[in-house]
Parts: sequence; C-alpha cells; structure tokens
Amino acid sequence: MSSTEVSEPIPTQSHVENDTGKFLVNIVGAVALTHACNDVIQATLPSIYPMLKENFMLSYAQIGMIALVYQITASLLQPWVGLYTDKRPKPYLLPAGMGVTFLGIGLLAMADSFTMLLISAALVGVGSSTFHPEASRVARMASGGKFGTAQSVFQVGGNAGTAFGPLIAALLILPHGQMSVAWLMIIAFIAIVILTRISRWTIAHGHARSKKHDSISGEKLPRKKVILAVAIVSVLMLTKFTYIASISNYYTFYLIQRFDITLRDAQFCLFAFLAAVAIGTFAGGPVGDRIGRKAVIWISFLGVIPFAPILPHANFFWTVTLTLIIGFVLSSAFAALVVYAQEVVPGRTGMVAGIMFGTMFGVGGIAAASLGKLADIYGIVSVYDACGYLPLLGLATLLMPDTRKKSK
Repeated sequence: MSSTEVSEPIPTQSHVENDTGKFLVNIVGAVALTHACNDVIQATLPSIYPMLKENFMLSYAQIGMIALVYQITASLLQPWVGLYTDKRPKPYLLPAGMGVTFLGIGLLAMADSFTMLLISAALVGVGSSTFHPEASRVARMASGGKFGTAQSVFQVGGNAGTAFGPLIAALLILPHGQMSVAWLMIIAFIAIVILTRISRWTIAHGHARSKKHDSISGEKLPRKKVILAVAIVSVLMLTKFTYIASISNYYTFYLIQRFDITLRDAQFCLFAFLAAVAIGTFAGGPVGDRIGRKAVIWISFLGVIPFAPILPHANFFWTVTLTLIIGFVLSSAFAALVVYAQEVVPGRTGMVAGIMFGTMFGVGGIAAASLGKLADIYGIVSVYDACGYLPLLGLATLLMPDTRKKSK
C-alpha cells in the first residue's frame, strides 16, 4: 500500500494541478484529530474549576480570572499570527504551538498557587493561539473547494475534544487529583507528531492549493457592505460565545445549585451539551455548502430564540433537553460564519480565521470573568435568567449581505 499524502515527496507540477481540486479526507481528518487533541486539553481547564475552587479556596471571580487569562492569551495573538502567516506561511508553528501547550499542562499539574494556575492557563492559551489560524488554513487547503465542509470537519474535531474534556475530568482527574492532569501531556505529544507530518505536507502541497482556492470567492461586496457584514458577524460572535460561555463555564455550578445533583452527574450533563455542540457544528458546514452560509446562520440564530428565555425556568429534565437543542442549533452556524467572513474579505484566510477563533476565545474569556463576578453578587441562577435573552441579538442576521455569486 502506498504511503499517505502526509508523507509523500514533493509532487510534480502536473500532479499538483490534478490534485488541487480534491477534498483530501486524510489531511482534513488529521487536522481535525489534532484539533480534538488541542481542545480536549483546553476543555480540561473549565472542567476542573470546581476542584481548583475547592483546593485553592477560590471565589467565582478568581475562577473567572483564570478563564479570562487563558482565553485572552488565546485570543489576542490569533489575528496577528493569521495576518503574519498569510504573508509568510510558517507550517511548523503547528507543532511548536502544541509544544507550548505541552509545557502548560505540566505546570498545571504541579501548580501550588493561584499565580501558577494563571501562568499555566496563559501557556495553554498561547499554544492555542498559534494552532488555530494555521490549522484552519490547512483545512481550507485540503478542502477541494468544499470550504464549509472542511471547516465544519475541522471544527467538529475541536468540539469533540471539548466534549470529552469533562468526561476525562470526571473519570480520570477528579478521582485522582490535580497531578493526574499530567496524563494529558501524552495527548499533546501525539498531536505534536501528527502536526509535524501535516507541516511537511503543507510545505509540499500548500502553495498550489492555496492559489487555486483563493481564486474561488463569492460576490465582491462594496466597502459599505463589507463593513456592515463584518459588524453583523461581530455581533453574532459576541452573542454566540457569550451565551456558550455561560453554559460551558458555569453549567456544572448551575445544575448543582439549582437541582442539587452531584458534581459527577453535572459533568455528564456538560458532556451531553458539548456533544450536541459538536454534532451541530458538523451538520452546519455541509448544509452551508448546499444552501448558502447566510441561510445556515439565519436558521441557527433565529432557531434558538424560542428556547433560550425559557431555559432558566425549566425543571431538570427540560433544562438538559433544552440545552441540547440550543447547543445543536446555535453551534451549527460557526463554520458558516468563518467561511462567510472569508468570502467577505478574500485572500486573508489566516487573518480571518485568527480573528474568528480569537473572538471566540476573547469573548468567551471576558464573558466568563464578567459572569463570574455577577454570579458572586446576584447568584448563578439569576445570571442564567439574564443570559436567556442574549440570543435576541441574533435578529441582526436579517441584515446580512449576500456573498454568493449571482448566476448570469
């Protein structure tokens, strides 16, 4: 059997030209797998917040500060990494970034103070910031023009990792204590090996595929419409990730306080929510390739408006059920938002991916810190009640310009 494309030698020009239109399942799958590795590590941090809160006697505000440090370091560098690599591609940033994450995990396992927790969170954040823009670019390179599908598969890898984070916390870390976080270093090492091979493939194939795919763009918009589109995407990202942050960071606390369930059961509920997010993300990309990004974004944001306001008033069964529905529907827009933004600003794949993923982490971090402070003052139940109205901002989808090419 021949070797996979990751390990092939540099191809001839004719081979490259014939290859650029194919959707490369092995490359997109490998990038998605490493995204899962990256995000399962990230998801460990919020999943062990209750343990850290007890071990270090932290307040909700301090928990929010850990989330803020992680997500701000993960967000601020991403657009700059993307902008720089748009002009000067650096494929080996992928394994290098995972190496920084590797160090952050080790420090988290050994942390004995709040300051060390903050430093370890920052290292994991820096590693993440170098991973996402370049990995998203590789997924687009290997898409064969199916940008939504490739972005969806890439993102669902991350969502799957995020979903398994609480399970790993519940089954491995919480029963055995903080030092067991070090087991995640094995996952990081595996990701480094895979990312090194992906980097070699990118060097061999990337230029020809990027040149071909960058020529595939939607309707060129006037400057005013570009500004409008970017503003609306920003509002939608703010809405989506503030609401998601309220669940992913504080859902376990909410369930324990509201329904008096165990931490272990709350972690399984969080896993179910994150699994729904992963499935929704996977579904949204291919649908967007068929019916258009704008339609998927409409359905996603307008579809959760009936459910979100009633969530804080539901019993335990309906709370879990409604969060599954909301997670699935709201998450289906992410791949469409990324590709829509790349169509609005063509030729800036890395920068747009960096901004989108950076916004995701930045908004999530600021929201986590703010919601933690509000939870200290008003209680976690009141915070969930207020967050139920955030999806109403999704009405901004009605103003989005169309980027699809008009048939002649």
